[in-house]
Amino acid sequence: MSLSRRQVAGAVVAAVPLTFGTAQAGERRGRTLFIAGDSTAAQKYADAAPETGWGMALPFFLHKGLAVANHAVNGRSSKSFVDEGRLDAVLGAMRPGDLLVIQFAHNDEKVTDPARWTEPWTTYKDYLRLYIEGARSRGARPVLATAVERRRFDAQGNAQASHGDYPAAMRSLAEEEGVALLDLQARSLELWQSLGAEETKKYFNWTATEQDNTHFNPPGAIEVARLVARESLRTRVLRPQDLRRLDEVIPESWITWPDAGA
Repeated sequence: MSLSRRQVAGAVVAAVPLTFGTAQAGERRGRTLFIAGDSTAAQKYADAAPETGWGMALPFFLHKGLAVANHAVNGRSSKSFVDEGRLDAVLGAMRPGDLLVIQFAHNDEKVTDPARWTEPWTTYKDYLRLYIEGARSRGARPVLATAVERRRFDAQGNAQASHGDYPAAMRSLAEEEGVALLDLQARSLELWQSLGAEETKKYFNWTATEQDNTHFNPPGAIEVARLVARESLRTRVLRPQDLRRLDEVIPESWITWPDAGA
């Protein structure tokens, strides 16, 4: 997931998260679900449409008392997100009772990029611990999420894993630290397998000019957000009363891309 022209152009804007479901002025603030992650989750802007991060669709599955603050940014790894001060910004906005969903691996895999690369069983886990410890120090709950899978099939039509040891390392860390795990890698791989090689094209950012097997279009982002919501329920990160529309069709028209300068 190397930095593209769109990603560079939107870097400054992307540093400021869009927050959905926030209480009106004068009302008591409810809980906030913060997202720290990469482009698969990030807010996209008008110049990137129809590319859509799953964090843009997650509010459709949450009740209004639970806001979403999407700090995910294109091209970031668990390391570069910290080194750029983005984790500090997230932690500075947190309050007791909030949640921090942490999804990295796509860019941690960039072995030729020292600014982003981490080794799964050592530095990757070390950086993830910074998120866990930081959230806990503020009375918030850290939640690890394995990286959602790319669209990759073998000649026999079997969906292929693409993240190497990173999901296993995150699962190991979740057990070591007693942290809830949303296994998006496993759940998305199952979903892509059930859909098949051709049908999955309808969920990724395939356009007349681009064949992108990493990033989602609106239907894909909606379905991955649904996986996030269901995993959150399964792992008791969220309660049934926190969630809505888990089995409903979400119209693509609900996805919007604000102007980068807005």
